Amino acid sequence: MASPRRLATAAGVCYLVTHVTSIGGLVLYGPVLNSPDFVLGSGPDTRVLLGALFEVLLALSIVGTAVTLYPVTRRHNEGLAIGYVALRTLEAAVITVGIVSLLAVVTLRQHPSAGTDTASLTTVAKALVAVHDWTFLLGPNFICGANTTVLAYLLHRSGLVPRLIPLLGLLGGTLIFASATAVLLGLYKQLSVWGSLTAIPVFAWELALAIWLVTKGFKPVAPAADPVAQPAAGHLVG
Repeated sequence: MASPRRLATAAGVCYLVTHVTSIGGLVLYGPVLNSPDFVLGSGPDTRVLLGALFEVLLALSIVGTAVTLYPVTRRHNEGLAIGYVALRTLEAAVITVGIVSLLAVVTLRQHPSAGTDTASLTTVAKALVAVHDWTFLLGPNFICGANTTVLAYLLHRSGLVPRLIPLLGLLGGTLIFASATAVLLGLYKQLSVWGSLTAIPVFAWELALAIWLVTKGFKPVAPAADPVAQPAAGHLVG
């Protein structure tokens, strides 16, 4: 197994990649998300396809954060460590559904069915964009809020990083989950002032955690007993 220092660096890099790719993907998706008539246009779709590539890298790096942290965090609470891996994988899967929906709009734009009227094309494209919008709420908000809370609690209990960082994560995870609930109930839109403000703490938590892991690594703490290693140790003693 890789050393904790290398795992910390890899996890930090994965977190930084998620920040770059999530922002880049959203910016590159601009034409398909903001123009109802995008599907009726012509010309290259390079920008949207590049946005899809950014989100593929985002999904992979999301899973990477959990996989690289797991060998260390499992020694302190294996249940929460597995839960974080599962939730991050679920978040990546939901994001992937959103990628597919926008790629389907590109396909309709490039190869519209013969005889299909423009109104039908526009309706279908809007529905596919709506699928992406819902995945954006469910994945990077609801599920992200849950997995942030799980990891922040685990790190707070273990002392693997300074306590201020997981406290920021506990605040951020709670806020973004509550904000997603408000958006779901129609209290305000996701891309709004309130939606942006409630996303700042979780953004700051991931950035702070990434920088700490890359520059400092895990703090030296007394490791919890490894449940996998215990039987083997007992056998040797006997």
